[in-house]
Amino acid sequence: METRPVRCFHTGSAALGSCQPRHGAGNLDNQLTCHTVALSLFGTAPPEWEQKIQDTYLSIYDSLFWECKAQGKPRPWYTWLKNGERLGAEERIQVENGTLTITMLNVSDSGVYQCAAENKHHTIYANAELRVLAFLALSPASPGWALTMGRLRAAPPACTLPQLCSGKVVFVLEDGSLKIQNASRSDAGPYTCVATNPFGVARSTGGLVVKERTIITEPPSPMDVTVGESIVLTCQVSHDPSMEVAFVWSFNGHIIDLKKDAAHFERIGGGSVGDLMIRNIQLSHSGRYLCAVTTALENLSAVAEIIVRGPPEEVRVEHISSTTSQLSWRPGSDNNSPIQIFTIQARTPFSVGWQAVSTVPEILNGQTYNATVVGLIPWVEYEFRVLAGNSIGIGEPSKASELLRTKASVPIVAPTNIQGGGGSRSELVVTWEPIPEELQSGGEFGYLVMLRPVGSAIWTKERVPSVEASRFVYRNESITPLSPFEVKVGVYNSEGEGAALSTVSIVYSGEDEPQLAPRGTSAQSFSASEMEVSWTAIAWNRITGRVLGYEVLYWTDDSREPMIGKVRVHGNITTKTIMGLKANTIYFASVRAYNTGGTGPSSPPVNVTTKKSPPSQPPANIAWKLTNSKLCLNWEHVKTMENESEVLGYKILYRQNRQSKTHILETNNTSAELLVPFEEDYLIEIRTVSDGGDGSSSEEIRIPKMSISVFIYKAVTTDGERSRIRSWLMQHLSSEQLCLLLPNVAEKRWLEVETLTEPN
Repeated sequence: METRPVRCFHTGSAALGSCQPRHGAGNLDNQLTCHTVALSLFGTAPPEWEQKIQDTYLSIYDSLFWECKAQGKPRPWYTWLKNGERLGAEERIQVENGTLTITMLNVSDSGVYQCAAENKHHTIYANAELRVLAFLALSPASPGWALTMGRLRAAPPACTLPQLCSGKVVFVLEDGSLKIQNASRSDAGPYTCVATNPFGVARSTGGLVVKERTIITEPPSPMDVTVGESIVLTCQVSHDPSMEVAFVWSFNGHIIDLKKDAAHFERIGGGSVGDLMIRNIQLSHSGRYLCAVTTALENLSAVAEIIVRGPPEEVRVEHISSTTSQLSWRPGSDNNSPIQIFTIQARTPFSVGWQAVSTVPEILNGQTYNATVVGLIPWVEYEFRVLAGNSIGIGEPSKASELLRTKASVPIVAPTNIQGGGGSRSELVVTWEPIPEELQSGGEFGYLVMLRPVGSAIWTKERVPSVEASRFVYRNESITPLSPFEVKVGVYNSEGEGAALSTVSIVYSGEDEPQLAPRGTSAQSFSASEMEVSWTAIAWNRITGRVLGYEVLYWTDDSREPMIGKVRVHGNITTKTIMGLKANTIYFASVRAYNTGGTGPSSPPVNVTTKKSPPSQPPANIAWKLTNSKLCLNWEHVKTMENESEVLGYKILYRQNRQSKTHILETNNTSAELLVPFEEDYLIEIRTVSDGGDGSSSEEIRIPKMSISVFIYKAVTTDGERSRIRSWLMQHLSSEQLCLLLPNVAEKRWLEVETLTEPN
């Protein structure tokens, strides 16, 4: 037998040894057994197996004991997995370092088990299959063949092979085992071993099953990704359908705990797909990902490197000047992508969050670590922070600088929206939009109001020492009503008066109230709750006083419950309808003009009595009859009480069931006819009409779209006919119609039904 020396090398250590073929019973390929001696080069070494677990067949209720041992520096720790899932201690399962014990086995314990030995350098796996049989297993010492891990073993006595298969290299080993090189599916089938000795001949037959090789068809690919993305690492295999496949993912040599790290890692797929999804990937996820694939016969793996790139971080502001706003900082980590630009942001008590600010130099490249912030507002507290950017994006901001206030200066912003007018005689009222606190530029802030009559050259200046002021009243007995003034407003603070003034606005002085009362005032009642007041407009001038509108006053003289109301109309409107009044009540009303100076004299009062209340009783005993598209309605006349308005007529309100538009028909009679197409049900109600308004409505009546009119046709002579008609009517008529018609049937009347088929 030829012996071939093999060199074995491992990261962090060196090993020398020789390997020779090992032809175990039933081996399908040459096996090399290596005898190595590991030498530590640097004082550390990845794990190497000293003892692996082996495939085991046990009967139900047996106990399993497996032990695996590995050497390495630092000393490896062990993890047990079943079908790719981490195995923990349970009632029947004991896991202690490299040993696994399972008592009282049952069929569900069957599967592919892994013992993982791991240290900081690497993780290695030993795999074995456990099959728990629910029937008596063949003893290894019994004659015959047993198939384990795809290998055939012959029990003693040694067998001889009568003949070889053509085209195949076949060996009979010394222990009687049969070895077939390059086995294929055509080699599957029954094999018979014939053993002969001086005492006789024995035969034993066993079956050979050949499995398809497992291949990783889609290994994980190297990726270059950005922080926050989600990716999928593929790991897909083709395998023999009868073989169970287990997938285990490792990150930088450590097995990924899919339960503990569920926030970022998730196994997706199933069967021959063992893909790994990484959600919201972070910088800490950069590294080496290994997909380990295990079956009962094979161990495969594929590796991919993932690079995660992110924005810079840890940029800090080290100093800030309260006068020149000189900022300096130092860059943080660039996270695999060089810093290209810096940005400075500022925040004040008046800003909405952080805002970018102008700097000198204007563009801060990745090699600039100080700058001057310009364009700041005087007398405002500022905080600053710095952000760094690269090709990936903008990094996290630095911590905010200390809070500092810029120095005060003369204000430069003038008030806007200068208006005014109104007020009393000899007054000039001026208003403006106040200056926000952040633009006041210093303490002791106030306003300067400058005014002069139109045509005058001399300005009068008045100070308004109030930060919140937005109105100033200038009083002078020499001011005539409605005199035009030129007005402008400025500002000042502790540093002096601002150079900026508002634009000049024309504002009129106060005016006298109107001197004339409206004429021709009258009042008219429209219903129990409404009256209309009308008057003649005033022809005014500057002497009689400007009129901006009219004010209507109304009241009652009821000492028990007096009521006073007031309503205004603007412009030249000369009528006003007042609603919400009491029924059958005397109301008084007068009118007066008004302007910014106040109200003028009132007109002589007029009075009117509101109408009596509308009828409280709704129409009753409503009957209807439908013939084709003509609907006939009848009801009783409504009698009113003494304190109610007389009935003048009636309103019929009708609409289709599914439409909101209501149609109205008015009549002075207690009957009406409607022409309506009955594609669907109609809803109808009737109410009274009176001087006091509309009265109460009847209950809503629903007219079915196929309502039936009936009349007496001929006598019915038999009980059978009466029963048949009664049944037909109950199917086609409403309950109201049935109450009216069924007694007629009981009196032996025949009913003809219009618009529908007559009963035979």
